[in-house]
Amino acid sequence: MASYNGAEFIKQQLESILNQLNEGDEIIIVDDCSTDSTVKTIKSFEDKRINVFRNEVNKGHVYSFGRAISLATKDLIFMSDQDDIWIDGRVDLIRNKLLNSDAMLISSNSNFINSQGDRIDFKITGVESKSSQKYMKNIFDIFAGKENYYGCSMAFKKEMQKLILPIPNYVESHDLWIAMAANIAKSNLHCDEVTFERRVHGNNASIVKRKLILKIWSRIIFVQSLVQLTCRKILIKN
Repeated sequence: MASYNGAEFIKQQLESILNQLNEGDEIIIVDDCSTDSTVKTIKSFEDKRINVFRNEVNKGHVYSFGRAISLATKDLIFMSDQDDIWIDGRVDLIRNKLLNSDAMLISSNSNFINSQGDRIDFKITGVESKSSQKYMKNIFDIFAGKENYYGCSMAFKKEMQKLILPIPNYVESHDLWIAMAANIAKSNLHCDEVTFERRVHGNNASIVKRKLILKIWSRIIFVQSLVQLTCRKILIKN
């Protein structure tokens, strides 16, 4: 998890996660210089499974997620936003599906809630299991800007760290970087089930619609990412 000024919702999110973890599990949180009570709220749990690391200066969410992934030590790594709610049974469902497949990455779907926790309609495509192995189509969908992959829906095997890390400074979205990596490696799994409640509120930078010039820049970054990840895959294989 990467946190930044998330005091309003992070307690509820952590409660929903901790309720599903085993004694030997861990929660890695990289805080990006929060100025509110986020870190104080996290530490109030006094749970030895929670490990908080603070950036010395504000580095942004992509760097923070990359750092959190690099600090993870367990065989399976789940990513989480600071303001969602995991549905009971999410961890077991995702773990079982991923371990019973050859895929490195799994992505699931979500419902949507507002800042008060009420269910709302929100137009996002999501993922379908039947498209798991349509690797080229999935990569093209990323290029086309279709709303399928989100980091908060993902979990992956630790072996994927060597392909996705380090995340380059030019990358705008760790979500799409990781999804592209899995599809390039032909090691991708989609889960039809809804496994968490995703909160939509004023501070959700990842959901805000983008201007045309930014969409064009994202396509340039896509090509750069595609080339770099393909080269990494070849180097790792050799």
